[in-house]
Amino acid sequence: MKRVKILVVDDEAIVRESLGDWLKDVGYQVFTAENGHKALEVIEKEKPGIMIADLVMPGMDGIELMKKAKAQQPKIEVIIITAYASIPTAITAMKEGAYDYIEKPFCPERAEFLVEKLAEHQELVEENLSLRQRLEDRYRFENIIAKSSKMQRLIELIKVVGKSNATILITGESGTGKELVARAIHSQSHRRNKPFVAVSCAALPESLLESELFGHEKGSFTGAYAQKKGKFEFANGGTLFLDEVGEMSANIQVHLLRVLEEKEFTRVGGNEPIRVDVRVISATNKDLRKAIEKQEFREDLYYRLNVVNIELPPLRERKEDVPLLAEHFLHKFAMENQKEITGFSLEAMELALDYDWPGNVRELENAIERAVILAKDSIITIADLPQENLSPARLASTGKNLKEIERNHVLNILRETGENYSKAARILGISRMTLYNKAKEYGFDVKK
Repeated sequence: MKRVKILVVDDEAIVRESLGDWLKDVGYQVFTAENGHKALEVIEKEKPGIMIADLVMPGMDGIELMKKAKAQQPKIEVIIITAYASIPTAITAMKEGAYDYIEKPFCPERAEFLVEKLAEHQELVEENLSLRQRLEDRYRFENIIAKSSKMQRLIELIKVVGKSNATILITGESGTGKELVARAIHSQSHRRNKPFVAVSCAALPESLLESELFGHEKGSFTGAYAQKKGKFEFANGGTLFLDEVGEMSANIQVHLLRVLEEKEFTRVGGNEPIRVDVRVISATNKDLRKAIEKQEFREDLYYRLNVVNIELPPLRERKEDVPLLAEHFLHKFAMENQKEITGFSLEAMELALDYDWPGNVRELENAIERAVILAKDSIITIADLPQENLSPARLASTGKNLKEIERNHVLNILRETGENYSKAARILGISRMTLYNKAKEYGFDVKK
């Protein structure tokens, strides 16, 4: 029995029974309905992947049924049955979202051919989603997606330090995912059920940042019309994440040092000390040691913040993670934009692997979002990627060997699919024979 369920809808019993029996004979699970209302009931209960519906039916025609069916089950594909005289209307139905149409009196082989194409497409999409999910499950940790040895060591460090109360300084270039790591540490700690509060120290001027962190009393400055609690109070019992901590002014550095040492602070304009139990995790893309030499950052605060240092590697130093991250973002944005995109062409992935991604994971995410939005086909191609960053001319200047990159990428996909050449070819966006030829060229042990 083939996996895709099919619903045949026609008010003529002879049509739905003959077509239904034919499809059953070739191995499909088939349901029938004599009108649109019955069809919607079947869709609700059985969730068929394909519906073959007559264009002209009493009560609810095929186009109206198709629209309601897709609203109820967006992934259902529709083939319209039409008489020759209604072909223009059938074409209109395709513009409205139908996959194709068959004419009455229909040829069973034509119907079977269309159904087989649709079924293969749906199974391919399902297999890709399943494979993508298995890969993410294997290489996902608290929303951190990585398989490189550098990131796996970092994840092990997160598991260890998460159980402590130590203050942690996360360093790394912009876009490497420092807040994601901070949240992962919080989720591994005994504070996981308490608040995680994030503050960007670069986003606010000194006066506002002081009030944001420590709160203020009513009347403490112009515009302070009421008492306000600060982020330290909101984070009590949990974790406070200070992003871009290197941008703090000298005055706020003093206040922060006192909180770390004394576990208490006073609101702006206040006199009463407020005790808190807060774990501080901070992050910066600046070299704080150089900032200390320039007297821009307090050395004593640095050592208080940097009990444990976690340094995030840039994406160019963990290229093994690029395909996995790219597939994750592709799935995410395809779902958000309701587009059926199954993967990347081999050439597109080559370019993505060869590019150094100076903006790191954030830049990769933005590039994939753009590619998904612009993609015209079910595969992301070179044309869909940002040409200003990924142009062949720019890549040629790097002097890197694209053939070697291609070989490694093909080998990785074959490993992930258990050397299933059919699945690997689909993910790579090439034919199975092309993959066989490439495997022979690279010296792989070909298994047909």
